[in-house]
Amino acid sequence: MPLKLIIAIDGHASCGKSTLAKALAKVLHYVYLDTGAMYRAVTLYFLDNKVDYNDPRAVEEALKNIQIHFERVEGQNHVFLNGHDVEHDVRTQTVSEHVSQVAAIPAVRRAMVAQQQAMGKRRGIVADGRDIGTVVFPDAEVKIFLTADLDVRTSRRHLDLAARGIDAEWDEIRQNLQERDRIDSTRADSPLQIAPDAVVIDNTLLSEEEQLGKALALVRAAQERLT
Repeated sequence: MPLKLIIAIDGHASCGKSTLAKALAKVLHYVYLDTGAMYRAVTLYFLDNKVDYNDPRAVEEALKNIQIHFERVEGQNHVFLNGHDVEHDVRTQTVSEHVSQVAAIPAVRRAMVAQQQAMGKRRGIVADGRDIGTVVFPDAEVKIFLTADLDVRTSRRHLDLAARGIDAEWDEIRQNLQERDRIDSTRADSPLQIAPDAVVIDNTLLSEEEQLGKALALVRAAQERLT
């Protein structure tokens, strides 16, 4: 039986991290850990409960009431917040406009990283996010950093929202992605960085199949190297 690995995928917003992570998990029969959905769930809770995320004490108190887990629903990975399926709710543009600010809060990151690392103890997982290979799983056997042209990412996000029945302007999405890139890359706590041992894949001109092929080659190479 092939050695079960931890696969860390980092990268900019809407560059296809979750698409690749889900595909890898399916092919390898691994667990998919959607860390971005966890931060979105926290953001949703803050917005719904009018938590002032600029108030450290309010944030700490709110985090005590947040429980996040994942379940398979009709063959798809869904995120649950305090027992409720919020997979659709966390993907709205409103949540997108706040998630980078919430994810930059040290207390939020500590809480989510602790949960993510606990899930990773089982190994055989694919996790995607902003600091997976640098903070959450620094010893991951496979680290991938995804990137793509901003306009391509904007178009992908626009199509994804439309498929979910969410109306959003293309220019608004592009501006949001630019701002998220800036916040993710400059925040003081766990900024978006390329891990020294990560392989960079620019998927601007790659199909999903080509991207998956490159990632699987990295996984196979790691398994051979470690066995």
